[in-house]
Amino acid sequence: MSLKCSSSSFFFVLFFFFLLSSHVSSQACQKTCGQIPIKYPLGTGSGCGDPRFTRYITCDPDQQTLTLTTHTGCYPITSVDYAKQEIYVTDPSMSTCACTRPSHGFGLDWDAPFSFHDDTVFTLLDCSVDESPVFTPLSNGSGRVSLCDRQSSSICTFLYSNCRAISLINLQVSTCCVYVPLDLGPSFEMDLNKLKCSSYSGFYNLGPGQESHPENWNYGIALKYKFNVFDEYPGVCGGCERSNGACGFNTQTSSFVCNCPGGINTTSDCFFLYNSASILVPWLSREWVMYPLHGLLFGWL
Repeated sequence: MSLKCSSSSFFFVLFFFFLLSSHVSSQACQKTCGQIPIKYPLGTGSGCGDPRFTRYITCDPDQQTLTLTTHTGCYPITSVDYAKQEIYVTDPSMSTCACTRPSHGFGLDWDAPFSFHDDTVFTLLDCSVDESPVFTPLSNGSGRVSLCDRQSSSICTFLYSNCRAISLINLQVSTCCVYVPLDLGPSFEMDLNKLKCSSYSGFYNLGPGQESHPENWNYGIALKYKFNVFDEYPGVCGGCERSNGACGFNTQTSSFVCNCPGGINTTSDCFFLYNSASILVPWLSREWVMYPLHGLLFGWL
């Protein structure tokens, strides 16, 4: 075999790899969004993370902010605890001790892979005692019965008396209601217009000794998520992330993919990148498969 033929084949392989690298580099998944690390099941685009989550959680490429979107609005995500499988969001229209403002409410889509964390407490503020469905009239017309959590009534007292921004409005504590959205059913959830309440507060993890100090509460909404029906972390995903890859999902083939630096997808992990004897070549199905470098160079020469 002539040297000329060998050189031509070699440069063809290099040129092919140049085109391959430029094609896949634009498909790399982000490892962070702002200051928040992005790990499975979250992702930053199509093919990154679990597709059940990508329709609800997105990363703004310009602002680098992670956002949860539901049928009630868009909410900034402040942090994610991957070990506990918890997501923490804020609602800019939520009332706190720093500021009170009119709110529309908050709700989760029925098919979303999230649920409210048990530590999350919702408190409706400035509700109409005569018109709000949280105060149901008695059948004999002698009064109204509250659907609120009576054991948590002290939270209303602390908010209305010890929370400066709310206490300045001088509301009656009887217009406050601590409740769980599911208690009222999906027709009301956290729709403040239907509930006849002007605002709400959400908080979690009050902390020991902080129950009577609402200015120190963690305002926001804590959500729980599951990996799947059995809540099992995919084993193949662990190997992918340990090799500096991002776990993803190929919607065309309904199969797992590992997105490696440079945007190359594999069906296992990215350890091949640290082995100079391996490269990737495409099948007609556009999946990338690992092959030995010498097999390509010397097999084609």
